[in-house]
Amino acid sequence: MSVNGRTYERDVEPRMLLVDFLRQDLDLTGTHAGCEHGVCGACTVLVNGRSLRSCLMFAVQANGASVETIEGLANADGSLSILQECFHDHHGLQCGFCTPGMLMTLTEHLRENATPDEQELRVVLTGNLCRCTGYQAIVEAGLDAARRMRAKKEAAE
Repeated sequence: MSVNGRTYERDVEPRMLLVDFLRQDLDLTGTHAGCEHGVCGACTVLVNGRSLRSCLMFAVQANGASVETIEGLANADGSLSILQECFHDHHGLQCGFCTPGMLMTLTEHLRENATPDEQELRVVLTGNLCRCTGYQAIVEAGLDAARRMRAKKEAAE
């Protein structure tokens, strides 16, 4: 599989979960194992561009797939992505445990919809539980990120 653009080949136990493979075998600990039942969203990663719960997927199911984790969101030079900057600017995180899943969920959505509204983002985030922020700052960060991404795209055209 490819993880954040780097190819990996490993022998794994058939029952090993993708979240455990990422954290234990690849030392990519940004993907958090929360509820381990697919409810909290902390383990969300992108597989072939689609968000999914890595605690509900076996690592062997990702054979040949392209996986993106929170570690792959930053720019090539190491600077934060626009979405990460917006989470920082709007205080869209507190303890940070849910943040990787939130960022991955929003990354997929913003790639598909450059002009989300507040209600839409609230619905998109219903699968990601946060006990600290109350979601308002997260939604504001998502809306600001969409604006900044559109502006960057327009400036490049």
